[in-house]
Amino acid sequence: MKPRTAADYVRTMTIEIFIAAVCLAGSGAAWGAEDAPAPTPAGVNLWDYNNWLELSLGGVFVRGDSAQFMQRRQVPANAPFGGIEDLHWEQNIGKRGLFTLDGRAIADNHDYLLKLGVQHPDKGYLRAGYREFRTWYDGSGGYFPPNRQWFNSPDDELAMDRGEAWFEAGLTLPDKPVITLRYSHQFRDGQKDSTSWGDTTLTGLPPPNNARKIVPSFLDIDERRDTVELDVRHTVSQTDFGLGFRYERLNQNNSRVEKRNPGEANDRSITQQEEVTSDLYNAHGFSQTRINKTVLFTLGGSFTRLETSLGGRRVLSPATSPPLVRNDEGFTGLAGGSQMNQYVANASVMITPRKYLTIVPSLRVEQQSQDGDTGYGEVAGIAAPVPISNHRRQSLLDVSESLAVRYTGVKNWVFFSEAQWLEGQGRSREIETELEDPIGLVLINRDTDSDRFTQKYKLGANWYPCQRANFSLQYYHKARANDYDHNVDSTPNSSASGNRYPAFLVEQNFETDDLNFRVTWRPFRSVTLVSRYDFQLSTVDTRADLLSKIQSGETTSHILSQSISWIPWYRLYLQGNATYAWDETTTPAVSLTGAAAHLVAASKNGYWNLSATAGFVLNDKTDLQMQYNYYRANDYLDNSKFSQPYGADDTAHGATVSLIRRINKNLRLTLKYGYSNYRDGASGGHRNYEAHLLASNLQFRF
Repeated sequence: MKPRTAADYVRTMTIEIFIAAVCLAGSGAAWGAEDAPAPTPAGVNLWDYNNWLELSLGGVFVRGDSAQFMQRRQVPANAPFGGIEDLHWEQNIGKRGLFTLDGRAIADNHDYLLKLGVQHPDKGYLRAGYREFRTWYDGSGGYFPPNRQWFNSPDDELAMDRGEAWFEAGLTLPDKPVITLRYSHQFRDGQKDSTSWGDTTLTGLPPPNNARKIVPSFLDIDERRDTVELDVRHTVSQTDFGLGFRYERLNQNNSRVEKRNPGEANDRSITQQEEVTSDLYNAHGFSQTRINKTVLFTLGGSFTRLETSLGGRRVLSPATSPPLVRNDEGFTGLAGGSQMNQYVANASVMITPRKYLTIVPSLRVEQQSQDGDTGYGEVAGIAAPVPISNHRRQSLLDVSESLAVRYTGVKNWVFFSEAQWLEGQGRSREIETELEDPIGLVLINRDTDSDRFTQKYKLGANWYPCQRANFSLQYYHKARANDYDHNVDSTPNSSASGNRYPAFLVEQNFETDDLNFRVTWRPFRSVTLVSRYDFQLSTVDTRADLLSKIQSGETTSHILSQSISWIPWYRLYLQGNATYAWDETTTPAVSLTGAAAHLVAASKNGYWNLSATAGFVLNDKTDLQMQYNYYRANDYLDNSKFSQPYGADDTAHGATVSLIRRINKNLRLTLKYGYSNYRDGASGGHRNYEAHLLASNLQFRF
């Protein structure tokens, strides 16, 4: 063993002195405030009642972009809202039965909930309910700084309603199998913004580099999903086992509407209809056996079949001949379908040879096959549709192993580690043919074998040196290697047409390293500090056909967060949180020179997020609460001279003040005022807003 130097002893003593200071800080009573009882949080009712009714009424008054406010805050603007905020009622049935009712209905928020339930621990339960809520979106487009060009929809306040109606029944007889049956109907209906924007040449730039995609587009959503689930669970001796079946039916009739070159001579629009119907069948089962005190064996399996049919069309209005650009082409009469079969089996063993040591090895095998056919008519301008046929077949086989170890044999320490491996093979076959051609022109003909190997290793430890402090450290490394062997790739003129993707990829590797640690420290009973740091580095290495291997991407992320909770006085509590995130992705295109210079910039995503909360107990019936939030993202890059501006330039402030008054032991009144301010430099200020909130809440417990 190498002898220890004086420097080693100094470092060891420094660490020990630091730990001692952390653990002993605040152990005395001289500070006074740390021994004071924590205040009762605002709104907490000290009287025990099982039922309650909450009524609310309020409104938000917005000056500026109402659509942006509604998307960020998810409440309607410039309209009153109110109703039943929360309703709960329960009633005993006999000696052990229970009936429950929960509800919510906020007018103009499109927020509704009704749940009914009857249960008995020795018989079973019945539950039914309905839930609906609305999500708001901003349908505005992009902003082009050189000439301040801005496109906005006539009505950019888009909204989508989501909902579910369900029924569930369970049979829970003692010492008998537990049987549950559930039916659910879900829906999505409405409009939302799309990230696939239309283009314009009204940018003030000279051609041919004057086209930019800043014209807003939107999606019309109409989806229905019905699900039936049946599960049976039972225990025999030392074994728990279960069987289940699931059927799911999806009907989707969506469309995308895109405007191109509005206000120009070639003003036109594209509407793409997407119709999908699918049926999913799944059967699954598991068993869990306690072989002895130290060994627990788990086994599971699943089979899934998915049958999908699709249809749709892409229509350009008005049609031009020939098409102005390639993506003006449309299609009609889309019809086809696919079938997918998936088999999954997994097994694991939890071994506890010592009370402080746990070892869990596991194995998972997945086999998947897909087969699909599609036909459509390709439309170019006003010419007759050209029939196209596509057939694709794919098969995958993945084998995964993992080993997890947890050790607690060292006092005040918890060590954990995990290793995962995946070996996979696949084959993809695709043929696309132009049927009208006399010789049946082959547009795509590919036959690719693929191999992949994924590995992930995780190490971590938690340290609890004393009651006032704990430390957590975790590191993981993940790597995935993909290799492609293109047995057939006879796409005509593939290099010129640019449709070889992904057939030109020969090798692609992904690696990620992640390190994070957390420190929780209570220097005094009244103060709690939590610090966390996350670092992640990801790289992508790619080798294409006839090219050498390069690093095609690198992403670096840092996240720092700090929170503090302080109760300086039994009537006052304070809490603050701060988060800083910095993220950057670079590619070789960033360093291009010549005509391609500046076309692609590094992708940056950094922001600050600060929040503070204070609560003050005015008297035994009245509390005052104050909250403040700040958000700042400043990584906007005006690259409009060469391509599209990227990044964010957002600043948001928000503050609320609430007064809570407990009128009596049954009744509580809350009055709230809120202020919100948002500035968006990336939109040239078009998305700016200022909002004021007035709201009240009355709770009655009985």
